[in-house]
Amino acid sequence: MSKLALAVHGGAGTIRPENMTPELEREYRQGLQNALESGWKVLKAGGTSLDAVEAAVVSLEDFHLFNAGRGSVFTHEGTNEMDACVMDGHRLKAGAIAAVRNVRNPIKLARLVMDRTEHILLATEGANRFATEMQVEMADDEYFFTDHRYQQLLEARDQGVVTLDHDLPVAEPVKSLGTVGAVACDQNGHLAAATSTGGMTNKKFGRVGDTPLIGLGTYADDQCAVSCTGHGEYFMLGVTAFDIAARMRYKRLPLNAAAEETITRLTEIGGEGGLVGVDTHGNIATLFNSDGMYRGVVSGDGELSVEIYR
Repeated sequence: MSKLALAVHGGAGTIRPENMTPELEREYRQGLQNALESGWKVLKAGGTSLDAVEAAVVSLEDFHLFNAGRGSVFTHEGTNEMDACVMDGHRLKAGAIAAVRNVRNPIKLARLVMDRTEHILLATEGANRFATEMQVEMADDEYFFTDHRYQQLLEARDQGVVTLDHDLPVAEPVKSLGTVGAVACDQNGHLAAATSTGGMTNKKFGRVGDTPLIGLGTYADDQCAVSCTGHGEYFMLGVTAFDIAARMRYKRLPLNAAAEETITRLTEIGGEGGLVGVDTHGNIATLFNSDGMYRGVVSGDGELSVEIYR
């Protein structure tokens, strides 16, 4: 039997320690802990890695401070457009959705794309029609409205910029590079990854980032599972999630060494962010090149660990 393992992230970058209040830090940590507990409950009961990452990401989507689901940032038009992806490494199957609206838990819809269609990625109105057909839980615009996200939009509009989650254009106290995700190894050594995001504040023209694109922001096979967070365009250029798997397969590197090389490559091309990964032995990697990353891990001994800064 392999070692059970689960890792989650709630975005890279983080609020600077001097600007993080004790109350806000406790809230962030609780959000990460809730996600770990949700996924770990599945694994400890003998459930699959796929069910575990879905459960963990649903919890993160329901948490208002993270840029996914309920806490998604606003587009230029003042709407919420969400992306999500799930991948089953054992079966090498994946499902993803892009630019969906009013879906309460986009990761559930991505799972249905994988399980109920012959496709991998559905986008925009077609994805929403599929959501209606599958009778997934929807929510009105009010559910997705959070005042701090809306203030970010107004400030970004005023400055004429597109920003990454908390990265306000006029100051530097808050810098968080969006996106939530989870990776897991179950009792059979099978791996899965899931990632969900609201994208970029003030984004225009139907922009879609790396999250729903297989091998860029999300990837899983029979040797590793990876979920990324950061400036999506650079993760797209670096094919970042698959890059770890490629280094493991072709260079015979262990997970952490492969992830370190991948983060180095991301830095070289100008990208910022991080990732969580797990291999079939339950080894976990949580690496980033930003000031920090909201992250949590739990492995075979069942001890939960949540971190924000380096």
